[in-house]
Amino acid sequence: MSILIDENTKVIVQGFTGDKATFHANEMIQYGTNVVGGVTPGKGGMKHLERPVFDTVRQAVESTGAEASLAFVPPPFAADALMEAAEAGLKLVCIITDGIPTQDMMRVKRYLLRYPKETRTLIVGPNCAGIISAGRAMLGIMPGHIYKRGNVGIVSRSGTLGYEAAAQMTALGIGVSTSVGIGGDPINGSSFLDHMALFEQDPDTHAVVMIGEIGGPQEAEAAQWIKENMSKPVIGYVAGLTAPKGRRMGHAGAIISAEGDTAGEKAEIMKSYGLFVAPSASELGSTVAQAIATL
Repeated sequence: MSILIDENTKVIVQGFTGDKATFHANEMIQYGTNVVGGVTPGKGGMKHLERPVFDTVRQAVESTGAEASLAFVPPPFAADALMEAAEAGLKLVCIITDGIPTQDMMRVKRYLLRYPKETRTLIVGPNCAGIISAGRAMLGIMPGHIYKRGNVGIVSRSGTLGYEAAAQMTALGIGVSTSVGIGGDPINGSSFLDHMALFEQDPDTHAVVMIGEIGGPQEAEAAQWIKENMSKPVIGYVAGLTAPKGRRMGHAGAIISAEGDTAGEKAEIMKSYGLFVAPSASELGSTVAQAIATL
């Protein structure tokens, strides 16, 4: 079992015929993802990667039964693409796009609130690496070959640190159930807590790695929820131990702006709530091994 996607999930690609979307859609297909078509306004009716292209998401959903989308849409049009996907009834949208204006993501979040929570579209991203259910399906841009199928979930603000954790685990013979990159922007479509709840419900996930960054309260909020609600061991890590106050470190959301925002403070909060905390990025795999040895 996996969270969010598996080999049966019907996927469309928004921005399907663009160069980057074409490359990664082909990688997804080769990995085993059930890509059933795509959307590029003005190109409906053509074929691309031997799959149909539609002018709108609604047309794609009605014709293919698509449940999820991977969005490669430029920043000025990304908010409209996300709201179009939600209006068409997709359960899941993963958006890779970097540089979406914060106000646009706030508008998307407000738009989603008009739908009941049980039917509301779940957005993963933006500015993220995507989702992979190891050995089953991929909805993103990650290198699929580094993921060994197994029983440890990963949820990370940083795509590359998610890769690093998976590679270290694979080297130790530890596999991944699902890895989710939630993205490094200040306004995420979904949070650590959203995905922790899904991992807790997944019988094939026995432990979870949570990789955070400086900036924002997400890690602390998730750590408290984990203490109160999770039955599975959680391994935490926070990037940015040497980041000076006020310095943005790569991601738009990775900036220390308030008390509790530093990596050291977040790591201490995680420890106080009972998480196994990796002391460095190079020790992610070994810390996971220590945690699952307690099962």
